[in-house]
Amino acid sequence: MIYLILSILSSTAIYIIFKYADKFKINTFDIIIINYITASILGFIISDIHNLNFSIFKNEWFPYSALIGVLFILLFVVIAKSSQVVGIAVTTVSNKMSVIIPIIVSIIIDPLDVLTNLKTIGIILALIAVFLTIYRKRNVNFQPHDIYLPVILFLGMGLVDSLVKFAQQNFVNDSILALFTVVLFMMAATTGIITKIILKTSFKNLINSKTFLWGVALGISNYGSLYFIIRALNHKTNSGNTFDGSIVFGINNLGVIALSVLFGLIFFKEKLLKINWIGISIACVAIYILSKT
Repeated sequence: MIYLILSILSSTAIYIIFKYADKFKINTFDIIIINYITASILGFIISDIHNLNFSIFKNEWFPYSALIGVLFILLFVVIAKSSQVVGIAVTTVSNKMSVIIPIIVSIIIDPLDVLTNLKTIGIILALIAVFLTIYRKRNVNFQPHDIYLPVILFLGMGLVDSLVKFAQQNFVNDSILALFTVVLFMMAATTGIITKIILKTSFKNLINSKTFLWGVALGISNYGSLYFIIRALNHKTNSGNTFDGSIVFGINNLGVIALSVLFGLIFFKEKLLKINWIGISIACVAIYILSKT
């Protein structure tokens, strides 16, 4: 459970860093690139240097690691575009509700992840809690044909988490986890740099001290978020089995959302509606139920 808590704290730190970066008017895409470079260096430091050679291309997990890395950057672009076109509210809901996809995938591919009645109740409550906690009263004004953006985001974020689960289930044990993250974050950083070149944006801000420091902080948090959730998925219980992926993803998502909302309330003076408090309350109940299944 400690790895799951560390994953929640790391993911919440990502939210906090983005909030402060926005407050100080720092270019988000620039700190994203530095973040992935930092994360890949962290993976390099933690991994066994002797295993870092051309033979890694032959590993079965390599395509999954590379694909997840590329998707990280592409989905960030989709998030930015969706926020501009259909609004932050719809984009946020699409992003957070995508947790249902890896939950379903985990139940399908993991023979030990059985859908019991209690777990079903917990998952349903978790989805309700996600929606109510992030609900905001905003005017939704966009063209019907633009709905493809939140749909792509929903499917894309669900695909990323599902690929993480599939790779962990079949290939990524704790001994090669660090190496897996090196490839993943290096691909993300490379894709980000290529994207920056295609968009013809300046590289000057990458060496700005504020951008660099926030990017490094984000990279440490981002690395922890991925590293610890895979460790949580790999962790064996007293019975000798690993935690169910559906439970890990459900609790992780709920924990991040609830903690982020509470942090925004305390430090950024964000106002919560009654419906948000109801969502947080349901989230606590859902976490308790899932932790007991």
